[in-house]
Amino acid sequence: MACWLYEGTLMFGVVVLPGLIFGIATNTRHALDNRHALQALLFGVLALYFGYFWVKGQTLPMKTWHIRVVDRRGQALRWPRALLRYLLAWLWFLPPLAAIAPFQLSGGEITVLMFGWITVWALLSRFHREQQFWHDAWAGTRLIDVQPDLTKRRQ
Repeated sequence: MACWLYEGTLMFGVVVLPGLIFGIATNTRHALDNRHALQALLFGVLALYFGYFWVKGQTLPMKTWHIRVVDRRGQALRWPRALLRYLLAWLWFLPPLAAIAPFQLSGGEITVLMFGWITVWALLSRFHREQQFWHDAWAGTRLIDVQPDLTKRRQ
């Protein structure tokens, strides 16, 4: 989860510049103006960000925590599989977002729903025979531990 939180922090930096450029280009004066177009743009920007780094094997937070994403055979991902993993990873957020959409909920209620779902979804990995997250299982990917070779560092 620490890698996940670090990734979220970096994603802020990834979406700021495209969001700013979009706001200037569309002369958006209010946050809710052109909301759906901005969301689509940022969805695509994040798909490119994650796709690019997953094809390379690791994002910066994954490097920090010594995690690599590979396919079932242990090979590097290709773009179609990386994009499928990206789409399936939205299962961490879409169910609670869909559940709150028709209701006028307070910030606290939304927070409880989001964190409750994320906790349930994370715990469901315990039911997978290899204890991997379901979006990885369905995308044909897995996370592996890659410890650095300390002998190379000392030379």
